[in-house]
Order: sequence, then C-alpha cells, then structure tokens
Amino acid sequence: MNEFLEAVVEADDQPVVICDTEHTIVYMNQTAIRRYEKRGGAQLIGRSIFDCHNAHSKEIILSVFQQFQDNPGLNKVYTYTRRKDGEDRDVYIVALRNKSGELIGYYEKHESRVHETVAIIS
Repeated sequence: MNEFLEAVVEADDQPVVICDTEHTIVYMNQTAIRRYEKRGGAQLIGRSIFDCHNAHSKEIILSVFQQFQDNPGLNKVYTYTRRKDGEDRDVYIVALRNKSGELIGYYEKHESRVHETVAIIS
C-alpha cells in the first residue's frame, strides 16, 4: 500500500511536505523538493520544519498543531492564501492520524484556485 500512497502524493502537482509530531520533515514530494530548492530542497528531509520558516509561520504551525492535539475531530485548518509569482492558492495544514485517531503528524496542503487545462478524452 505504501507504494500506492507515495504514488498519490507524487502525482500531486502542488508541494507536499509531511512532518511528524516532533515537527521533523519526514517526506517531501518532488514538487516540494523543486519549489523549496533555495531553502535546501531534499536536504530539508530529516530537519525541523522550523529551519525553513520565519517566526510568524512557526507560531501559526504550533498553534494549528495544538488545535489538532486538543480537538481529535479537527483535521484541516486554513492558514493563508498565496497570491504571488502568478500563483493563486489556498494553503492548509492537515492532520495525519492513525486508525485510533491519534495525531501522528501533519502536512501542508496547497489547493490551486487556477483552473487547470487538461486533455478531455471523449
């Protein structure tokens, strides 16, 4: 199953950065590695998410993380909208929970507001 899950994350054209409950980056899809190349790219894996975020972002991440811990039914929190460099996307932090509902990590999810152009097969 892990092979399928990794394929799903890699197929996402938006960056996916997965952290554990110690705020260590445990996985980045290739889109994230390319997007964050100037901050270290793949070298960020195994490091703290806070190594590549400013104090304000750290405060937001810690606040959302605490909300996830305090509210087991809460699994997705909007953090901001990015409108920069031709992008228009909403950014969320999503809780990762095991089958028992225990918080095991989180990831940043980007949702594009730009309509994609895709081939339509009829």
